[in-house]
Amino acid sequence: MPTKNQYFPQSVPHPGETLAEKLEEMNMGPKEFAIRTGKPEKTITAILKAESGITPDMAVVFETVLNIPAYFWLNNQRIYDEYKAREKRQAVLREAAVWASAFPLADMLKKGWLPATGNSMEEKAGALLHFFGIASHIAWENYYFNQQLKVAFRISLAHSKEPYAVSAWLRKGELQAAELHANPYNEKKFKDALPKLKTLMAQHPDDFFIQLQRVCLSVGVKVVYTPCLPKAPINGATRWLNDDTALIQLSCRYKRNDIFWFTFFHEAGHILLHGKKDIFLESMDYSDLDQQKEAEANAFAVKWILTEEQETEIIQRIGMTDEDIIEFARQFNTHPGVIVGRLQHKGLLHPSLGRNLIVSVKL
Repeated sequence: MPTKNQYFPQSVPHPGETLAEKLEEMNMGPKEFAIRTGKPEKTITAILKAESGITPDMAVVFETVLNIPAYFWLNNQRIYDEYKAREKRQAVLREAAVWASAFPLADMLKKGWLPATGNSMEEKAGALLHFFGIASHIAWENYYFNQQLKVAFRISLAHSKEPYAVSAWLRKGELQAAELHANPYNEKKFKDALPKLKTLMAQHPDDFFIQLQRVCLSVGVKVVYTPCLPKAPINGATRWLNDDTALIQLSCRYKRNDIFWFTFFHEAGHILLHGKKDIFLESMDYSDLDQQKEAEANAFAVKWILTEEQETEIIQRIGMTDEDIIEFARQFNTHPGVIVGRLQHKGLLHPSLGRNLIVSVKL
């Protein structure tokens, strides 16, 4: 963000005003000054009317004729140019105010995604543009709606229900990923790491996310946790940051270990089964979403957390107890909560049974 407590004057004179005052003091007209400096009279007149700026070449010549250092003219011109640029910027922020109001600003501020600003929507819009790393709300539309930078963002949010909240959630994931260092992506190493991650799921230690993140970074996959925003109920997302790095973004929306691990392996399935030109947003409906790829990612996750064959074996046990579920989990190298979650999801286990085996996830 820009440095706090910067002072920006309300008004800055064009250096042509200073030049006019000096020429009047010297009783010298524009024509004589033009002849003395060797510059066209129309150029001098344009400067005096604030229609043109003073170049470094002019500043050096003015120094000779007026005995005023070149840096004085150049500094005045720089200050004036910055002032005019900030005037234009303020106009952009005014135009972006309505756009900014569509975002869940209060929640983004509460989460620390945006800095505290004044109450004006122009200031909030400025903070939001800085968050996205874009110059204007038009640039945001070109990026997230019109897909003008398809190499980085390959779907349009134009037809989604809440494009503003969703784009903010995705952007936060990018910012988090930028803080992580990952080795170049290696498909074989990622595949080889999955059994280790399955065991991590089964054991689910307190630092499971740190271990998960560390293993994935070693094979070129960045994993970040980004809490949900209002109106953006996304479980997870997968996309490629570049050819060498994939990003898995998880929200831990339901704060349950069974759903967390299913989502992770689902996203891992997208990375291993599908190309680098797609972006997948789970729990969101898009007209261009390839449902076949979603089904493939679901099947991949099922394979790793609890196979259909293992599920069949489990449900054949009559009068199942918590101890039975724990034993099945040990036998299949999964977590008891995963078994309970699967059976409850399919209506094969009463919601009140085995709930104590599901672990609450707090990241």
